[in-house]
This record gives sequence, C-alpha cells and structure tokens, in this order.
Amino acid sequence: MYSAPFEQAVVAHCSPALTGLKPACLISLSASEYPRLSRLAAWYTRALERRGLRFEVLCRCNRRFLLLVYRPARLAGWLAREDVARLLEQAGYPAGSELSALLNHLRRRLLRDSGFPHEIGLFLGYPPKDVLGFLAHRGEGCTFCGYWKVYHNEQQARRCFQRFDRCRDILRARLEAGNTLLGLFGGELPAAA
Repeated sequence: MYSAPFEQAVVAHCSPALTGLKPACLISLSASEYPRLSRLAAWYTRALERRGLRFEVLCRCNRRFLLLVYRPARLAGWLAREDVARLLEQAGYPAGSELSALLNHLRRRLLRDSGFPHEIGLFLGYPPKDVLGFLAHRGEGCTFCGYWKVYHNEQQARRCFQRFDRCRDILRARLEAGNTLLGLFGGELPAAA
C-alpha cells in the first residue's frame, strides 16, 4: 500500500507532526488523486502506530479530503491544557472528553457548519492567544503569517516556523535519498488485510 506521492505530500505539509514538534498537522488532498485515502491512511496508521503516529481522514469535503496526521498522546495532552480546554468548551466541545470524542465533535463541525471551524487551530497546536486573535480580528491584522496567523509573540513564532521549515527540508531530503516514512520512523509493514 506504500505510496511515494502520498509520502511526499505528507512530508511537505506534516513534518512537524511526524517528528513531534507539533501535536498534529492537517493536509487537504484531492479525492480524485487519492480515491482510497481512507484505506491508505489506515495502512500508514497500522504501520506507524507503535511509533505514536496516526493518520485519520477528518472529512471528505466536496472534492477533497482533510487528513489529520497526529501523535495521539501529544495531542491529548495539548487539548487537556487548561487554556486550550477552556477555549474548546467555549466553542461547544464536550468538557473533559477523551481525544476520540473531541475529534468526533470536530468531524461533525466540519461536515455540518457552513464555515470552517477556526478552533481547529487548537487541534493543530497553534498558541491559544493566536487562535483568539484570529477569531477576534476575523483573520485580519496579524503581525506575521507563517504556519498560522500570528497575533502574539511574533519572534517566538518566527523561530518556531524556522524549526518547522528545517524539519520539513531534512525529511524531504531523506525521502529524495530513497527513504520511506516507515524507514524514517521505524514503522512495521502491516499484515496483509
């Protein structure tokens, strides 16, 4: 089930989550290019779950899939932080819920609501102050724009974005040298289904 184009896309957009610099990353993939994305995501999850990585399709929206690449333990810990949990609760998420319940609520919001649920930034490890800034300013007036729109502590965000870029460049170079995600992260080939 290995897919070089899939791995290249995941590395280009999700390297910070793959390496643990972020709890999660989100990538939008074409349904026509990846018609069996759910199976592909499940295969990579089986191969890498012992290394703490999951690949989950959050939704199929129009002609695209939204794929969440994340580290469950890191994401659960992040979402349980008092400031993050409070913001999620204010957005209607069930207080004190397990990670699976929070992800299910996010899936419902993606499918049901007409707009994009901007609290998704919390799931992606964005600083709560920047998520609040985005909501308060409706995405306008940020001090810097990189992996997210920055409203607070620009210098720290710039350093963070530089680490993300270096991480992506290193993983991309390793793929180009012939490595695979399983090879890079010590994954195991799943048993034939």
